[in-house]
Amino acid sequence: MSDEYVVEVKSSARRASRTAGEWVHEHGRRRTFESEALAREWARTDADGRVWVQNAAPHDASSVDGYLVAGRRPTRTRATSTQSTIGG
Repeated sequence: MSDEYVVEVKSSARRASRTAGEWVHEHGRRRTFESEALAREWARTDADGRVWVQNAAPHDASSVDGYLVAGRRPTRTRATSTQSTIGG
């Protein structure tokens, strides 16, 4: 098993990040990092910070470990509940 982490740069990331777009133009859509942490650091710093690395889904048939994407990040919603006093 390889310790490398392969990222495919999606078109949304190319539009949002000049650095990501230049990488694709010069090297192609995929970039290999020594680790997932380094891929995420690149997204956060070198790729302008408007993009992020999203892990590939377990059932994803591609040979990449993650995708560099941009857009709206998914938000988690917390279920709200109401409290009532006992006997009250």
